[in-house]
Amino acid sequence: MSRIETKLTAAKTIAFTDQVTPDAIPEGHARLRLAVASICGTDLHYFSHFANGIFVLNNPVTLGHEACAYVVDANGSDLKEGQLVALNPIMNCQTCEPCQRGEENLCTSKKFPGSATTVPHLDGFFRETIDHPARCCRPVADDVDPRHLTFAEPMACALHSLNKGGVSAGQKVLVTGCGPMGLLAIAGAAARGAEVTAIDLRPKAVELALRVGATNGLIAGEFEEKDIEGSFDVVVEASGAIPAFNSALKAVRKKGTVSILSNMQMKPAEVLLNLIMLKEIQVVGSFQFNKEFEEAVQLIEEKKIDFDALTAASFPLAETDKALELMASGAAFGKIIILG
Repeated sequence: MSRIETKLTAAKTIAFTDQVTPDAIPEGHARLRLAVASICGTDLHYFSHFANGIFVLNNPVTLGHEACAYVVDANGSDLKEGQLVALNPIMNCQTCEPCQRGEENLCTSKKFPGSATTVPHLDGFFRETIDHPARCCRPVADDVDPRHLTFAEPMACALHSLNKGGVSAGQKVLVTGCGPMGLLAIAGAAARGAEVTAIDLRPKAVELALRVGATNGLIAGEFEEKDIEGSFDVVVEASGAIPAFNSALKAVRKKGTVSILSNMQMKPAEVLLNLIMLKEIQVVGSFQFNKEFEEAVQLIEEKKIDFDALTAASFPLAETDKALELMASGAAFGKIIILG
């Protein structure tokens, strides 16, 4: 039986081939069958430009780092055949100083699939058969929907941003940008009991934000910024747009926190540094995740978030190119998933 493997061979070009898997499974790895994957903004950048900002691909690669899968061969690990597992894509060394501090996202020898950050590049998850470190496979309860479990990695990134911002119950939180990551931050903050306000340029994106947990929704350009100045304990900036970041600096209270959620700035822009100084704002970066992967899986197991509402469309693996094209068009609101 043939198995599908996808390869990004050039910008906007996905090749489909019959996957060839070696007989031997690498030591410490388990052999898996893809259940569901989802598309990240990083995948979109690579698809559109064969690069993600300064990270340029050297050769064709299989994209994808958000996925769950079924165990085919546990290869001596504690996993069980047929078990559904969430895939943590961070393959950290476990020995460097950041790893010893529990900061696997900052590992000095980290490997990451479907990305130019690891050289030689490692193929990602948009393929039927995956060999992945068994320690990076998190088994889940039998009743977990794999279409929801594929959200574990991006949900972990969103939760890391909330943790860096110190988001907790009762706080007033603003999320600027209601793309997939912003929506996950909204859902995560609402699940913690925060009062969340969402801002986006697109009315449909704001509508979706209200469905997944925002109490208030604002459309950029249709309200007076002075009306929300100094109103929020924490702002999560999830748009990657400097005007939105400057709006965040205005909207956060004195001594509040602005958390920057996973984005790559593609061009220079002016930042209102004076507001950071005058209001003693704490600006924190948020890159990938650490313990939040476990927190995300638990949220999924507890069924606390409506991931169906966050799913814009689904495609079979054989139509990965169409899935990426839809995301590139900007016509989808929420995450696009790929079914194994």
